Amino acid sequence: MASNVLDFIYTPQCELCGKVLKHGRSLCECCDGELPRLRSPFCEQCAEPFDGKIEGKFQCPNCSELAFSFEFARSAMICDARTRDLVHQLKYHRAIHLAEELGRLAAEAFTDERFRPALAAGWPLVPVPLHRSRFQHRNFNQAAEIARVAANHTGLPVLAALKRSRATDTQTLLGRQERLKNLHGAFALTRAGRRQLEQSAAGVILIDDVLTTGSTAEACASTLRRAGFKTVLAVTVMRG
Repeated sequence: MASNVLDFIYTPQCELCGKVLKHGRSLCECCDGELPRLRSPFCEQCAEPFDGKIEGKFQCPNCSELAFSFEFARSAMICDARTRDLVHQLKYHRAIHLAEELGRLAAEAFTDERFRPALAAGWPLVPVPLHRSRFQHRNFNQAAEIARVAANHTGLPVLAALKRSRATDTQTLLGRQERLKNLHGAFALTRAGRRQLEQSAAGVILIDDVLTTGSTAEACASTLRRAGFKTVLAVTVMRG
């Protein structure tokens, strides 16, 4: 009843095509179905899509030369103008309603069979945190909003296990090594994270909006692994 009243007052429209919608959705079925999902083949480590035919598992050239603290990262979507716009609308234009769609899309990544043990064991979802200064400016953390919705779809709990211990420069124009240097020492375990370690150190799943070079996921995973978590996985809405 409440959603029907809100639909009448605000007349929700598809974020991409403008079609009038009902029941609180922000994407119509057509636009939702046309968004490019990540399909095989893709890098087993970083989810970089590969445009071609490969039999079996493969690792992209970049990952074959690197060591990671996270076991693997899995994105739900391939980057294109539509998925990028949805993420940017949430992240930079405070379109909080889009977290419902982006969190639902992120949850699609969990159909990857590699998540089966984590789902069975109920590993918590750990959103990548914002520094308090950026949080005060934005008034929300997009990763936490995405994690909240993904939790509803997967049945996994959300755990604020990490905090930003210092502010960092924007990563947009930096390469991977510069990003890693920029993020060095930027994350720390929270009290909630320490309590989780006391209960179970088996593993956690990082949640973020986009994975580009993997440097943020690496910095977060490194902090979690050093604290004592045995395995860290990563999920993002989009592969940048």
